[in-house]
Amino acid sequence: MSNTDIIIGEVVGTALLILLGGGVCAAVTLKKSKAQNAGWLAITFGWGFAVLTAAYVSAGVSGAHLNPAVTIGLAVTGGTEWNQVPLYIGSQMVGAMIGAFLVWVAYYGQFQAHMADLAGQPEAAEGPDDAKAGPVLGVFSTGPEVRNAAMNLATEVIGTFVLLIAILTQGLNGAGEGLGTLGVLITALVVVSVGLSLGGPTGYAINPARDLGPRIVHALLPLKHKGRSDWGYAWVPVVGPVVGAVLAGLLYNVAFA
Repeated sequence: MSNTDIIIGEVVGTALLILLGGGVCAAVTLKKSKAQNAGWLAITFGWGFAVLTAAYVSAGVSGAHLNPAVTIGLAVTGGTEWNQVPLYIGSQMVGAMIGAFLVWVAYYGQFQAHMADLAGQPEAAEGPDDAKAGPVLGVFSTGPEVRNAAMNLATEVIGTFVLLIAILTQGLNGAGEGLGTLGVLITALVVVSVGLSLGGPTGYAINPARDLGPRIVHALLPLKHKGRSDWGYAWVPVVGPVVGAVLAGLLYNVAFA
C-alpha cells in the first residue's frame, strides 16, 4: 500500500463518513429540515450507514481505517506500521474537515433558517449553556449530557474499546487488504450498537478525527449566533478513543493473537 493510496483512501473515506454522519445530525437538528426531530434512532442508524458507505468505498484503497483510534489499535497489534500512523491520521483529519464543510454546504439554507430563528431568541442564543457549547455544535461534534470529565472520558474509552475489539477480532489484517465486504457490514452494525447502547452520555465520538476535524470547521465557519466550539471538552473525544484503542490492541495481543 503506497502513501498515495493511504492519502486518497483515508481522505475520501473519512470525508464521506463525516458528510453522511454529520448530515444526519444536521437533518435531525436544523429547522426547515424534513427530518427535524427524527430522534436518536435516526442518528445512530445514519452513522452506521455512513460507516458502511465510507468503509466500502475506501477498503480496497487504504484499508478503511477512517479513524485514528482504528489506526492506533492496528499499530499496537502490528497490523499497521508505526511510521504510517501520522500519514493515516493526517489524512483522516483532512477528510473529516472536508466532510464537515460539505455538510454546511448541503444544509446551507437550513443553517441560515436555524440561525435566523436563534437571532430572534436571545435567551436561546446567549443563555448560560452558550459558554460550554454553541447551539449547532452538535451537528459537527459531540458533547456530554452530564458534564464530568472522568465519566465522559470513561464512556469514550469503553465505547471505543468495544469498536476496536470487534474490528480486531473479525479479520482486519496486516497485509494492507483491509476489511472484506462482510467485515464492512459487521463494523457498521457495531457502530450502530455502540451508539444505541453507549452513545447516550456523550454522543459517542469513538473517533478523534470525527470530533476534532468538524469542531475546527465549526470554529471557522461564518455562522452568526453559532456559539462557542466548546474547546474545554474537545480533549475528551480525542484522548478517550486513543486510550480505548490501545487497551483493545493490548487485549488482542494477549488473548487473540
